[in-house]
Amino acid sequence: MAITINTVKREFSYNGMTLADPGTQFTPDRVRDMYTAQYPELTTAAVEGPEYKGENAVYKFVRAAGAKGNHA
Repeated sequence: MAITINTVKREFSYNGMTLADPGTQFTPDRVRDMYTAQYPELTTAAVEGPEYKGENAVYKFVRAAGAKGNHA
């Protein structure tokens, strides 16, 4: 029986958009901080995940404002 090793790719999602991973040297929080220049509302966003989908580890940026009660 052969063992295979697959690389897990990180994927970042915000408001229905997929954002590019700047590199594995950045933590998910640092990736969020990097994108705040383009999306200022990410300043207070939480990072959820990862949720594994196939060979992808998907992280979601969830805005704190307007998110109350969505997980009930």
